[in-house]
Amino acid sequence: MSTEDNGSYLSRLADNTEAVQLEMAGELTEHALEVLSDEEADPNELRLLATDMAEALRDVRRVAISRGHRLPVSDPPASEGGDEGLRLPAAAFG
Repeated sequence: MSTEDNGSYLSRLADNTEAVQLEMAGELTEHALEVLSDEEADPNELRLLATDMAEALRDVRRVAISRGHRLPVSDPPASEGGDEGLRLPAAAFG
């Protein structure tokens, strides 16, 4: 796919799809906060909400991975805090 400002048709389509997925995830998050604040929420509604949130999380993860693949490869900055043990292997994200 082209990474130019105009991009190819396929690149623009992917960008638009990602934007829709992220917007829907944001709206679902707001809805989830409303449902979860209702102490009398129906268990079936909570189950549906959990399913919808899992799907949205899957989509957002897919967007993040896709965008990550488009970033130039570079060495990570050296850490001063000695947090090497906190880094996940690249395979954890793909």
